[in-house]
Amino acid sequence: MKADLKKELEKLESMAGWMDSRFSVPGTKIRFGFDALLGLFPGIGDTLTLLTTAYLVGKAHSYGLPWHVKARMIWNGFIDWLIGLVPLIGDIFDIGWKSNNRNVALMREHLRGD
Repeated sequence: MKADLKKELEKLESMAGWMDSRFSVPGTKIRFGFDALLGLFPGIGDTLTLLTTAYLVGKAHSYGLPWHVKARMIWNGFIDWLIGLVPLIGDIFDIGWKSNNRNVALMREHLRGD
């Protein structure tokens, strides 16, 4: 993997971390990010977080990842959005699903050839 690409993936991992796992509930191993916080605003918050998914899919496209990887990334974002629309259950789901971390992992896995 080229150094520039590796650096870019590290930035994407950082962004995904802020969205999915930047903060923790004191005294527990539960981690959450801005995705879960924005999800507290019904409909609007979950819809805003789709922008991160769109950005990651755009990056995957620019890296030349195949359609099936991008489709899986879109699916991860869609599930996060859809279940996130359900009050309380969606907020709890956001903490566990971590679609941004999943999507960056898919990108890294495919670009490494794992």
